[in-house]
Amino acid sequence: MFRWIVTLLATVLIAGCSVQQDVVKTAKIDPAAVPVTQVSADMAKLEFPSSKYPETAQHIKKAIAAGKSPVCTIDREGAEHNRELSLKDVPTKKGKDRDEWPMAMCSEGGEGADIKYISPKDNRGAGSWVGHKLDDYADGTKVEFIVK
Repeated sequence: MFRWIVTLLATVLIAGCSVQQDVVKTAKIDPAAVPVTQVSADMAKLEFPSSKYPETAQHIKKAIAAGKSPVCTIDREGAEHNRELSLKDVPTKKGKDRDEWPMAMCSEGGEGADIKYISPKDNRGAGSWVGHKLDDYADGTKVEFIVK
């Protein structure tokens, strides 16, 4: 096991610190275990795990089916402003979080975002998971969300 981890790390470093499909094949990792796939220099695909965050996943699916974009253009600096705009007319509810799609960290978010009340554990876990997975991606990167 140690040998394949070293092989994976060396391959990732050689590939410019990004996990590509050829790395997945070389290291014999299940492609489903790699949630972010770089499609081009400014586009990635993120496989969102509905089994880990079912309420958030259901909200994303429904919002996309209703016409919201499945693509998020990362805009971390605009997140606070987008959150203010999307939640301004949505009252808080005790024991619930207000989930936004598109997320506040997306330039597509803000006014007109789809809002759903969900459990804080699901919402905050999902937000943390997405933030961690997209940490290495620059603002302006487009990320297509695929709910698995």
